Amino acid sequence: MTASQFSGIALTAEQWQLVEALSSSLTPEHAYWISGYFAGIGSALLRDNGAIARSPDLHIPPSAAQAEPTAARSLTILHISETGNSTELAIRLSAQAVEQGLNPTLVDIADYKVRKLKEEQDLLIITSTHGEGDPPQSGMEFFEFVEGRKAPALSELRYAVLALGDMSYEHFCGAGKRLDERFEALGAKRLQPRVDCDVDYEDPAATWGTDILALLVAEKTSVTSSTASPSGITGNTQQADNSAYGKRNPFPATVIDNIVLSGRGSTRETHHIEVSLADSGLTYEPGDALGIVANNDPAMVEALLTALDMNSDTPLTVKGQTTTLLDALGKSFEITTATLRFLDHWGELTGTSDIFTAMNNTERTAFLYEHHIIDIIRAFPLKGLDPQRFIDGLRPLQPRLYSIASSLAICPDEAHITVAPVRYKLHGDIRSGVVSGHLADRVEADSILPVYIQSNPHFRLPPNGEPIIMIGAGTGVAPYRAFMQEREANGGGRSWLFFGERNFRMDFLYQTEWQDWLKNSILTKMDVAFSRDTTEKIYVQHRIREHAHDVYAWLEEDAHIYICGDALRLAPDVHDTLVTVIEEQASVQREEAEEYLRNLQRDGRYQRDVY
Repeated sequence: MTASQFSGIALTAEQWQLVEALSSSLTPEHAYWISGYFAGIGSALLRDNGAIARSPDLHIPPSAAQAEPTAARSLTILHISETGNSTELAIRLSAQAVEQGLNPTLVDIADYKVRKLKEEQDLLIITSTHGEGDPPQSGMEFFEFVEGRKAPALSELRYAVLALGDMSYEHFCGAGKRLDERFEALGAKRLQPRVDCDVDYEDPAATWGTDILALLVAEKTSVTSSTASPSGITGNTQQADNSAYGKRNPFPATVIDNIVLSGRGSTRETHHIEVSLADSGLTYEPGDALGIVANNDPAMVEALLTALDMNSDTPLTVKGQTTTLLDALGKSFEITTATLRFLDHWGELTGTSDIFTAMNNTERTAFLYEHHIIDIIRAFPLKGLDPQRFIDGLRPLQPRLYSIASSLAICPDEAHITVAPVRYKLHGDIRSGVVSGHLADRVEADSILPVYIQSNPHFRLPPNGEPIIMIGAGTGVAPYRAFMQEREANGGGRSWLFFGERNFRMDFLYQTEWQDWLKNSILTKMDVAFSRDTTEKIYVQHRIREHAHDVYAWLEEDAHIYICGDALRLAPDVHDTLVTVIEEQASVQREEAEEYLRNLQRDGRYQRDVY
């Protein structure tokens, strides 16, 4: 688009430069939102011929075209996200609401004031589920409030819940279900039934949003689309992505290097992988993640084709595009982990549904844990099946996220990740994680790897160089390497690392770098725990207890504390240890120690990135 193409629009050359510079930096979600914003500005200028006030407190300023006082109900869109999917959907929904003349307030749960809940009128909640039915870390306080005794009656509230989850987990969409049931118990009225989405959430999420907006638009009175604009955006709801590349359009990055970090004889294989972001426009902050779009193992694809007795060249239609069965199984679908959805689908195709429905929930979960898709096909074979019907039971192949282990301040145009490939034996075969296996076994220097940046605003270095305590095991050390590189380049306060792995000699990841940072006083303290080097297994929580006095002293001196790693064992064990440390060092009851940590979390001083 150039000025000459729109010569009838009286924009100066300087204005056109500003417009073109802005448009080149927008994501699709921002473009949708800002179209509504400028529509409101235009209407206000035509009506009032006045200046547009700009708010210095918002990343994207609200329009000064305020709606006239009406009886319209307030609309809040609340997103509770672990990896950014809920946030992305909420931004998109807010933009669509603006386009249709509504006036939404978009809020990140981390910035939501729970006391406002009783004042809400129409509330749309998009939430993911973390682990076994838990809310994302950023939403823990909100869930505790809503599910606690202090939750208010919500008889004046109307709400709707979009729940994101993964059917491979027993407590599918557990967080969304909990909120939906609790809001009903508090007297709120559903705008429409909750929708539970598997990893292929795009279509059901779009339908959910379209239906709700249609309902709200039909009800809206006395507010025209020309004066509607968002009433405010609270918190950091935008992705840290100034590039055209993203999850739907990953950047084809060149692999710089793939280095095995673990030593010979290690029981855990760990890789350090570097990719080039040159010419991508992609930027990130320490704490962000690199999204990897990988392909399935060709050997697994071949094994599946053999088990199904299907021709790899069979033409298929996937999302309106013509492809082959070979390409579809290699690039488009999850072909390893079986889900309840696939189990139901295969049972219907083979007439074995009774076998699966006879299992209780625990038995079905155990069966799925012990059987991949190919194992189920081999156990209950079916010949002559239409390939299109087979793929109808599969989920789209999803990207995987890895904490970035580098800082742009030290490694410009690069992103580093730390990967421990998942490997195990099942039914006599060695199996590997889809993406971790791809990275470890089939990615080498000069390979092309589709990537994007996933912002993680809830895992950030403190803004003013306050002390930090970093706790991690295994690959959970990755973001801390980024933190140290950032502080090496830009300065910062005291830093303390607690790191755990199996063996000192083989598994001390980035050992020389940590020692150099210690020598140069960039890293103040480091305590390590190698569980396989001693008769009694020692973990990071044991080291924390050993240094309880100093840990508490640092917390009292405004230190920020971070946990990164395993959600099932590391995170709860370390959390319990921190509670004990506070309980003993502050001489308070355990409940008060728990509240101490909750206050740290509210203040952004207790952050976790667990998986």
